[in-house]
Amino acid sequence: MTAVISLIFWLVIIPFCIGLIPANFIVPEKRSPGFAILAGYFVMWALYALVTIPAVLWVEYSNFRKASAWFTVAAVLCAIGGILLWYRNSKKGNPGLLFGRGKDKNDGNVIFLDRLGKRIQEMSWEERIEWILFLGILGFQLYRAAAYTSFDGDDAYYVTESLLAQEAGVMYRILPYTGGSTGLDVRHALAVFPMWIAFIAARSGIHATVVSHLVMPLLLILLTYLLYFQIGKVLFYDKYVNLSVFMIVMGMFQIFGNVSIYTNETFFLTRTWQGKSVAGSLVIPAFFWLLLLLYERNKDEDNKDGNNKEKKQMNVGLWLLLVCVNMTAGICSSIAVFLVSILMAVTAFVLMIVERDFKVLIKLGAVCLPNVVYMGIYVVMAYSYLLR
Repeated sequence: MTAVISLIFWLVIIPFCIGLIPANFIVPEKRSPGFAILAGYFVMWALYALVTIPAVLWVEYSNFRKASAWFTVAAVLCAIGGILLWYRNSKKGNPGLLFGRGKDKNDGNVIFLDRLGKRIQEMSWEERIEWILFLGILGFQLYRAAAYTSFDGDDAYYVTESLLAQEAGVMYRILPYTGGSTGLDVRHALAVFPMWIAFIAARSGIHATVVSHLVMPLLLILLTYLLYFQIGKVLFYDKYVNLSVFMIVMGMFQIFGNVSIYTNETFFLTRTWQGKSVAGSLVIPAFFWLLLLLYERNKDEDNKDGNNKEKKQMNVGLWLLLVCVNMTAGICSSIAVFLVSILMAVTAFVLMIVERDFKVLIKLGAVCLPNVVYMGIYVVMAYSYLLR
């Protein structure tokens, strides 16, 4: 029972409360509990990178235990800060936890459950059947992930590293294949996602292997579909009836995407707990989600001169979250940092042309500064390793 309470605290309560920080710095129409929980995870993972990577590089003994203590304090303080911000906004009459986009001025004060209940009542029977079908697809994937968990050759390294951190209290200082001492692994030292799994295992008292193969698939599959739901809300903001079909299509892609061992769908369902799977399933789609939110146009307003009111409206919380997503790519995989940087560069160039604004290139370039620092550290580590 204590383990379950710990999991709920670290995997639900803490991320949600942390997510209230960026949620309080965006327009009320874009706030929702789903946004808060997703934002909380990306901010939490970015915070974990800030705390853990220095410990990996410069603390040799008991670096995992020290980093875990520092991260615990930092995460709790951020969660308290999110609650205080939410309380401040609630005193102003705007708690800001909406289900979707509002069309009238009073929507900012509507409670989430009331909006959700009204939305369900407005659904047609066809749409309700479609949502039931999607829930069946989701339930099937969760059941298969829990009851028929797969084991991969990479587990000999990643899961063992999580277990070594949990049991020995050190990160990347013991060779997982032999159990002997080793120098800092340049390839994996900066990708600390297995260490976050070890942190959850240590705080809950559950074996790191169980956390990797049971808890993480259930959690990350739900987070991925929540992210798809948020993307669908932006794409179909004026046609919610299509959202259920979108979710069904995404679910079917995941089930039948195992056309080779290298597809993202294969990694999503068979290597869910590995950082490279998280990078493909969560981090890269999160970029599209945030860019859609940042540069979406309000199609409900007909502006004859073509200048939309939301075109130049930038949300501080979304920019903050975009930085955190960049940092999350680093803890997942070193190659993911390079991939998302290329993605951001191409996107910035296209948006600069579409928006006819050179500032777009500067803003999206500034968002990638954590990636530049990350790659700089990686190059220095690799160069030092070659000089030995």
